[in-house]
Amino acid sequence: MRHLLLVLLLVPAIVFAQHDTLAPEKVPASYVDKIGAKAASIEKQLDKKTDKLLSSLQKQEERMRRKLARKDSAKAAELFGDTKAKYDGLRDKLSNIQSGSYNASIDTMATSLQFLQQNGIAKDVTQSLDKVKGLQQSFAQAESVQQFIKERRAQLKEQLLKMGWAKELKQLNKQVYYYQSQVAEYKELLKDHKKAEKKALEMLSKTRVFRDFMKRNSMLASLFRTPGQDGNAASLVGLQTRTEINNLIENQLAAGGPAAREQFRNNLQQAQSQLNSLKDKINKAGGNGDVEMPEGFKPNNQKNKSFFQRLEYSTQVQSRKGNGYLPTSTDLGLSVGYKLNDKSIVGIGMDYSMGWGHEGIRKIRISHQGIGFRTFVDVKLKGSFWLSGGYEQHHRAEFKRWEELQGRNAWQQSGLIGVSKVVSLQSKVFKKTSIKLLWDFLSYRQVPRTQQFLFRVGYNF
Repeated sequence: MRHLLLVLLLVPAIVFAQHDTLAPEKVPASYVDKIGAKAASIEKQLDKKTDKLLSSLQKQEERMRRKLARKDSAKAAELFGDTKAKYDGLRDKLSNIQSGSYNASIDTMATSLQFLQQNGIAKDVTQSLDKVKGLQQSFAQAESVQQFIKERRAQLKEQLLKMGWAKELKQLNKQVYYYQSQVAEYKELLKDHKKAEKKALEMLSKTRVFRDFMKRNSMLASLFRTPGQDGNAASLVGLQTRTEINNLIENQLAAGGPAAREQFRNNLQQAQSQLNSLKDKINKAGGNGDVEMPEGFKPNNQKNKSFFQRLEYSTQVQSRKGNGYLPTSTDLGLSVGYKLNDKSIVGIGMDYSMGWGHEGIRKIRISHQGIGFRTFVDVKLKGSFWLSGGYEQHHRAEFKRWEELQGRNAWQQSGLIGVSKVVSLQSKVFKKTSIKLLWDFLSYRQVPRTQQFLFRVGYNF
């Protein structure tokens, strides 16, 4: 009985200890390196965007200064001054900025690295920690740049409109919008944790010692001391508890009479409706409240993406019915498209035609019936419908050696135009499928005549 009682007393202590400690081997070894690489990558891209924006704005102001100086040199000096000195001064100021607004993702990254270092769970943390601090500085510099641009745009707006330079002002607003949108995208990218990061953070968050460390050492803790976190009751003096706030609301409603509760409920619903409306506007503006949408401007959401991020890969399947000259065949194609914007895609591709014979499934004879190259353009019409077109060249004759493809007479041209329907897929491999109905308006020139209408199914991945 004594032993049983001892076990019952020890089990809770053991369970609590498991949540209060963290074995080094449970934290993925790559976590520190992943955090460092992620911070360095985003910092490099953000710094590049900031430098590019400042250089572009400086050149644009210099062009406007020279243009105005030809008409009114005094006005040009008053409005633009020494453009180079102004932007050089801004760059010098940015080099001394160390911190800006609070960022929860950077806070978690930095504090977790400090915790791993101080508790001997991970080694060589210093380099990754320096990269995280460098990223924090880059975001702080971006904030300062945005504030500078906001003030500068306010100074120029009225004067540029008076001079009839609405085009120049619009160009300035577009550059600023894309920069703000890119900064917001980098902030969202910090929240996208990969497998190693997610596993490490999950393991850390389960331990009480890490949660206590966060309360004492995080950036948020240095900005705002959580009530009672230092164990001093004096830190609670003057702060209202939840119970006191609830009692205050109840007293106010009781004093207002029977209609007070109904009015309070209506006001609360109205406030919620306004909040939802504001959220919708934020989402339409790029998903972040810091992004200022220029008036009358429709942004290109592909603008801030890299070249490879704007590529879209797809595979196509098309069957052709045989005739007296050509066997039944299947065209297998691979294409890569480049998104000019959200509604336009241009691209190239190639396909291979496999023949199945003239007698259907009774006697299959596989052969190399041709190879083709294509260019295409897709323009969004409405909803999930797109206008599709392209130009293609196909080697329709059967071949057994690559040398046989050199003859020009065996190549046929196709001019295609039609419509396509795009459907999203719930698949890990393919993102969406496109069903195309195309008319080959050059088919009537071909001898033998090729198929006038083509039906294609494509899969994007």
